[in-house]
Amino acid sequence: MRAILEAAERVLSVNPAATMEQIAEAAGVARTTVHRRFASREAFVAALAAWATQRFHDAVAAARPDTAPSAVALYQVTATVLRVKTAWGFDMGALPTGAPEVARLHADVLAHRERLFGRLRDAGRLAPDADLDWARRVHYALIHEAAAQAPDTDAAMDALALLHGVGRQ
Repeated sequence: MRAILEAAERVLSVNPAATMEQIAEAAGVARTTVHRRFASREAFVAALAAWATQRFHDAVAAARPDTAPSAVALYQVTATVLRVKTAWGFDMGALPTGAPEVARLHADVLAHRERLFGRLRDAGRLAPDADLDWARRVHYALIHEAAAQAPDTDAAMDALALLHGVGRQ
């Protein structure tokens, strides 16, 4: 199934309207194999969403946002998420997020990030009165822009440099 999902990501990044047959061909399997595993295109897209979300979740968890020193964790989260985003050619925003497993993974990532930004504030990396929700959204927006604009550079450092001092006067 992984080969099918990887092929789908490649094919859909070039042609979001690609057929299941085109995806099967790219995966090196018969169309019937894809249809046996996924009852419909909607089921297929839901599986793709769950797989992509799991990769994103695993990248955040690998950065040890709850246990590494806060500045190190912020850098690691930035670098690992940026790596996932630049490697993923298909628009993750086009994938459904309502499936229970996808929603659970998103909630877990948000909880990790909330705790990390609280730790950054407690460590003096963010101002005591910084709006942590805003800081998290800015951080994610910076990662998104870095992935879109400069995927082959040390965009993680650029994103962190911009975030440094959020809420400071």
